[in-house]
Amino acid sequence: MRKLLAVAVLFAAAAPAFAADKDIVDTAVAAGSFKTLVAAVKAAGLVDTLKSDGPFTVFAPTDEAFAKLPAGTVESLLKPENKDKLIAVLTYHVIPGKVLAADAIKADGKSVKTVQGSSVKVKVTDGSVYIDKAKVVKADILTSNGVIHVIDTVILPAN
Repeated sequence: MRKLLAVAVLFAAAAPAFAADKDIVDTAVAAGSFKTLVAAVKAAGLVDTLKSDGPFTVFAPTDEAFAKLPAGTVESLLKPENKDKLIAVLTYHVIPGKVLAADAIKADGKSVKTVQGSSVKVKVTDGSVYIDKAKVVKADILTSNGVIHVIDTVILPAN
């Protein structure tokens, strides 16, 4: 119960106090800390999808998260010949539907299927929520077509 309360407090503090008037893409652009993610979404041709009705839940790695990848990884993924691999990586960060923090807490220890087709594991440890090995650093950023949870690490599907 204590762990659940700590996580609930973390998510409540991270929840925005504004109406969700922008879609996922416009919200990410406006935030300014997702330049690499936005560039990747554009290169993958996923802008229209993430601007559609959805709803979607996006685990959004920050620019700092992308910087943790081995040198040359992002540049390689952004090449036209690697578009399919880029799409797989990006859609691994998306879950169909609108999954809020309270739902994620209930999913502790469970796997959740991504748009890419593989599953991510949800884990609550020491008051923090993890998606695979990425820590959710800000949750419940509501958009007009879903929700964004900011993560500190790029998660990669097997293969």
